[in-house]
Amino acid sequence: MARATVTLPQDLLTELMSLVDAKTKTEAVVTAVRDEIRLRKAARIKAMAGKMEFIAEADELRHGDHRLG
Repeated sequence: MARATVTLPQDLLTELMSLVDAKTKTEAVVTAVRDEIRLRKAARIKAMAGKMEFIAEADELRHGDHRLG
């Protein structure tokens, strides 16, 4: 695990700890970072909507996995 020194406004950190129901500052920051990463990944997936073309039929996707034998 990496260590970092970060200066944050106390009111912001207090509000964050309350919002994410964290017992420690570290827990609050780790939760916030994980949530931000998750939200940005979800936004990227949503941005791809309508930009990908699937040529396989739904039934083939469900039952056509040739690796299963």
